[in-house]
Amino acid sequence: MIIQRVVLNSRPGKNGNPVAENFRIEEVNLPNNINEGQVQVRTLYLSVDPYMRCRMNEDTGSDYITPWQLSQVVDGGGIGIVEESKHVHFTKGDFVTSFYWPWQTKAILNGNSLEKVDPQLANGHLSYFLGAIGMPGLTSLIGIQEKGHITAGSNQTMVVSGAAGACGSLAGQIGHLMGCSRVVGICGTQEKCHLLTSELGFDAAINYKKGNVAEQLREFCPAGVDVYFDNVGGDISDTVISQMNQNSHIILCGQISQYNKDVPYPPPLPPAVEAIQKERNITRERFLVLNYKDKFESGILQLSQWFKEGKLKIKETVVNGLENMGVAFQSMMTGGNIGKQIVCISEETSL
Repeated sequence: MIIQRVVLNSRPGKNGNPVAENFRIEEVNLPNNINEGQVQVRTLYLSVDPYMRCRMNEDTGSDYITPWQLSQVVDGGGIGIVEESKHVHFTKGDFVTSFYWPWQTKAILNGNSLEKVDPQLANGHLSYFLGAIGMPGLTSLIGIQEKGHITAGSNQTMVVSGAAGACGSLAGQIGHLMGCSRVVGICGTQEKCHLLTSELGFDAAINYKKGNVAEQLREFCPAGVDVYFDNVGGDISDTVISQMNQNSHIILCGQISQYNKDVPYPPPLPPAVEAIQKERNITRERFLVLNYKDKFESGILQLSQWFKEGKLKIKETVVNGLENMGVAFQSMMTGGNIGKQIVCISEETSL
């Protein structure tokens, strides 16, 4: 059977910006037979995420993420339907997901690498398992639970950078749900600002490309900042940290502004900002959601419940076609998405 797949065509270089041409699509033959323990799947949705930028380098700079190899198939979060199974846990028609799903139209996978999903948890929106009811949702929820130190009723102010992205758009809402009295988002367009305040319940939003971020932060956070959910790093974070209160907390979710630079993770703060952090006893600990696997099951149920109750609004930007994986990746890295960036490979969920 001839299928299509996406391979890594070239590396952008440690300090380069990724482009669609770093990926290429090719046709290959998929074996007709599957072995014991394997399943054949048809891909429905694939995820593109900022952390993948590190996988484009020969050295990811991290011990838990492996680099993609040149001319080899690319992989990441994916969801699909089982077409044939020789694995005891899966039957034809099951919906399954994996963190290492190959970017191809169909695949033969080891059943042990897959997890079954219950479409009911997302009211049938299967792509949500790659977003709000998947890794980005868990990252936001567990990050806030473990590193945010929110106490309901104590008038805390949360600031979220990259606030219209996959994690940011959820983190602000979860901040409110967990008891923050004020949530302010920072993003890069007026359209995103409007969405945050009109649909996602943010109390205010700042467009960092317009006006003075420090001044607007002072206006929108008159009592200072208690919790900072950081998706971006760089200058924006330096500005927020400068207005954080004594004994406040940074949730280090991501540092997308630094991913095209050859710097360690998390990147060191400039000396003046580091001095503020130490002086005010602001926590800034590395947060890795994969260290909290024991909390995944209850986390997914909580996210699903909030979604079904209408308390968690889910946004996604969907691009169609495997041939557009590179375009979607480049767009996501430059802020082209609102909510989770998803690529739809096939919408046909019947067999």
